[in-house]
Amino acid sequence: MSRLIAVTGATGYIGGRLVPRLLAAGNRVRVLTRDASKLRDVPWGGDVEVVTGSLEDAQTAAALCREASVVYYLVHSMGTHAGDDFPDRERICAETLGRAASRAGAERIVYLSGLNPGTALSRHLASRAAVGRILMASGVPTAVLQAGLVIGSGSASFEMVRHLTDVLPVMPAPRWVLNRVQPIAVRDALYYLEAAADLPASVNRTFDIGGPDVLTYAEMMQGYARVAGLRKPVVLPLPVLTPWLAAQWVNLVTPIPRSLAIPLVESLQNDCVVRESEIDRFIPPPPGGPTSYTKSVELALGKIARGEVETTWAGSSPLDAPSDLLPSDPGWSGGTVYSDLRTESSSAPPERLWDVVEGIGGENGWYSFPLAWAVRGWIDKLAGGVGLRRGRRHPRQLQLGEALDWWRVEALERGHLLRLRAEMRVPGRAWLEMKVEPEGQGSTYTQRAVFVPHGLAGRLYWLSVLPFHGAIFRGMASRIAAAAESAAATSPPRDDHHAEGQL
Repeated sequence: MSRLIAVTGATGYIGGRLVPRLLAAGNRVRVLTRDASKLRDVPWGGDVEVVTGSLEDAQTAAALCREASVVYYLVHSMGTHAGDDFPDRERICAETLGRAASRAGAERIVYLSGLNPGTALSRHLASRAAVGRILMASGVPTAVLQAGLVIGSGSASFEMVRHLTDVLPVMPAPRWVLNRVQPIAVRDALYYLEAAADLPASVNRTFDIGGPDVLTYAEMMQGYARVAGLRKPVVLPLPVLTPWLAAQWVNLVTPIPRSLAIPLVESLQNDCVVRESEIDRFIPPPPGGPTSYTKSVELALGKIARGEVETTWAGSSPLDAPSDLLPSDPGWSGGTVYSDLRTESSSAPPERLWDVVEGIGGENGWYSFPLAWAVRGWIDKLAGGVGLRRGRRHPRQLQLGEALDWWRVEALERGHLLRLRAEMRVPGRAWLEMKVEPEGQGSTYTQRAVFVPHGLAGRLYWLSVLPFHGAIFRGMASRIAAAAESAAATSPPRDDHHAEGQL
């Protein structure tokens, strides 16, 4: 009889890759999510039991752990939602989960933590270490796997290395680029996570896990350049770059927002290498041996080139992100609603027009005034927002709840409706909605931008950008219709919307 495994953080970067592996091994899987709709388009979403709620709630945690043999704890506070109170929130979540797992009679907790340098821990690493101690004291045997930089397609660590190297042939950098780190391939991290579920009941401890290479961060960038066929970057360590300033630099040059760059940079202030290899006593090395850093980069770039990125660092939406449905009128929202409505007729069939709509953003662009979009993205970056460079997980297909540049997919009715909710920094809430409907032998494209202002600042913001809307939104609508017509004239519509093998 297959066992039941409970997973927290299933919509995150690691959790979203671990769940299908647990299912493939014959396990039954129950996952926790704040929003069940985020699993609708995930290939394995229909194969798991879903518990909806917050890990801070005891009843939710109890429902998650009921009859579970193994519980995976894969949540942590990094990103825009962390806030100053994140250590308290992480402590409450860990205590709640630990009690629930103990009362449910779980046999094992597995927790993915950060590699502990031993001294001068950043707030995020200190909080992760505290979570590990709480779980180990829960009464349920706990394996705390401590990993450093995880290298894989879509990981925050890999994206930071990739964009710093791609953009800057000469990089002024803080001194920590000369500190030693021991990255681990995401495939190896997943291997250890899966194997840890079968550790003996007597094991209740931390384990360091890492790849075979100990490198400086500068050597990681230079190694990436060799694999990617780029010129070797020149890295100039500068003592004047503090961690805070370095985080601002990472925020500007890479897709990583400031709120995530700060904890990443803080974790690099000391050597971060494996200090013990006790894991080898209980779990054999991955088949073929640990994956080298160079091989990890090759695999990640190959996944990106083939459009096979399973999950990305941007996949988890922040806890404080607006989740209200799109307001349709001032009466519904209880206040002012501004909107820009555009409609275009196209001779292209609806399915070809939809191909263009679902393929919008990322490397495909936004079909209007690229400089204006780029400038707005840089402004958002300077303000500490996500900017326009988070890109797309897949070049053609979207999933409900995933990130798309500075938007998040809030509604997706494939073939008909795409609604994006803005995660840029604006004094209000903003949406962009695109609809495709048949019209005779062709189709109709309807585009609506909606903005609900916050106070006077929000109203002034809308007025300030109003002169640009005519050029941006009108051009966007007409070019999307034209792109569909051009594509329809040269090739048939694709038929891979539901091809799970493409995801």
